[in-house]
Amino acid sequence: MAFKTDIEIAREAKKKPIMEIGAKLGIDAEHLLPYGHDKAKVSQEFINSVQDRENGKLILVTAINPTPAGEGKTTTTVGLGDGLNAIGKNAMVCIREASLGPNFGMKGGAAGGGMAQIVPMEEMNLHFTGDFHAITSAHNLLSAMIDNHIYWGNELEIDERRVTWRRVLDMNDRALRDTVTSLGGVANGFPRQTGFDITVASEVMAILCLAKDLNDLQTRLGDMIVAYRRDRSPIYARDIKADGAMTVLLRDAMQPNLVQTLENNPAFVHGGPFANIAHGCNSVTATTTALKLADYVVTEAGFGADLGAEKFMNIKCRKAGLAPDVVVLVATIRAMKMNGGVAKADLGAENVDAVNEGCSNLGRHIGNLKQFGVPVVVGINHFVTDTDAEVQAVIDYVETQGAEAILCQHWEKGSEGTKALATRVAEIADAGVSQFAPLYKDELPLFEKIERIATSIYRADEVIADKKIRDQLRAWEEAGYGHLPVCMAKTQYSFSTDPNLRGAPTGHSVPVREVRLSAGAGFIVVICGEIMTMPGLPRKPAAENIRINEEGLVEGLF
Repeated sequence: MAFKTDIEIAREAKKKPIMEIGAKLGIDAEHLLPYGHDKAKVSQEFINSVQDRENGKLILVTAINPTPAGEGKTTTTVGLGDGLNAIGKNAMVCIREASLGPNFGMKGGAAGGGMAQIVPMEEMNLHFTGDFHAITSAHNLLSAMIDNHIYWGNELEIDERRVTWRRVLDMNDRALRDTVTSLGGVANGFPRQTGFDITVASEVMAILCLAKDLNDLQTRLGDMIVAYRRDRSPIYARDIKADGAMTVLLRDAMQPNLVQTLENNPAFVHGGPFANIAHGCNSVTATTTALKLADYVVTEAGFGADLGAEKFMNIKCRKAGLAPDVVVLVATIRAMKMNGGVAKADLGAENVDAVNEGCSNLGRHIGNLKQFGVPVVVGINHFVTDTDAEVQAVIDYVETQGAEAILCQHWEKGSEGTKALATRVAEIADAGVSQFAPLYKDELPLFEKIERIATSIYRADEVIADKKIRDQLRAWEEAGYGHLPVCMAKTQYSFSTDPNLRGAPTGHSVPVREVRLSAGAGFIVVICGEIMTMPGLPRKPAAENIRINEEGLVEGLF
């Protein structure tokens, strides 16, 4: 049986005017800033006006470690949101925006799939409302102003060897990881070694997604450390006098983007920090606003629960005062088989033994999530090649872990395929049984926070960090940053730092290669293993197959 592609389904969507979608949430037209007919930003004035309302229930969707077989976390997020509305609940979805880097590289877009998508899918995965361009521009404005300050006399006495602020670009480009700027003579400034990160790894992105309003945004931007003097005293963005202009560039980007699902249910798509090199959650503004507008808010955290969910709990919830009522952990039979040692080419054949073997990865995530005191439901994202015996094997295994698994068929059937999951999730959320607490307290020393995550979540035996890194952490503690949470940057493919080590490995170590202080965002980035903050393109990037066809339509994006 031939199924339509995601993009074919999206193009056939019967979208409603965005003003109608806003009206469903009680947002008057005057508070919607439309970008065309099917997307709009929500005004800060409206956001301010709903702050006295009670919060709805918060549902987090996360997943097992990603495999080439696919898990469908965003698809399940959208399907669950539609399912809740289908059973008579007032629900909306909050997800991240897509980065151009993965779209033209290998990972692809982030708008769901099949009959569980957010539209307009093509625009969302390209320039959308320009938020990422604004973040890139604000970040690089600060870069330019730093170099300009040095060029015109360096009044702040910046040590050019200790400029920590790199530039960013929303594209995978390994050639820019390490660069030398200001070559070509005196008129171009003072040459120095620097480099580029991808925009979604920018501290400006993290700040936009954690700031409560424009005032908080400017304060956080001003708090960013961009360089050091020879005496190691810090230079802040406010010292460069860049925070005001950066805030101006980000004014519109701070406002959440309202769009809709294929079933015309409201969705916020806003912000997009990577989960392997940043904190991997949509904006606090979008989530907290949605909680004032809907009885149930379904949001996601990037990659597997060891990265996205851990950071959602330890960083986003800590910073925003949020607490999830229930967590949905997404898994697929195909991914279970892959974790059980089956090659991608052989995933179509029934293999219950491999499913059972691969369930160890699922079990590890269930146990990890329970450490936060939040009830867990497993959503089995159904593929047409899954057999009843394979599905039952996962259901039986999950029961042994003190949780329950529910088969979901939203990719094929939309909300009809998630009514069972939606009903159970709503029951648990309404029961108020969640006893959420972060994994560690603020006052725990920074290195012990790293160890707590490595041993409790990754199940590593030890953290390896040389004296330079430990001394740096202690120096930050002495400077007043010891209360900050840590943001682990590691591979998404494994609990370990080895992307090829699948399943639920033990007996491994976590090597810390570098630590970075994100003083404005309010966390310490801990770079582990070979993770890169500027990804490269694969041997055959998706961009090779993307074009505009004779009908003027985009081909190859999905």
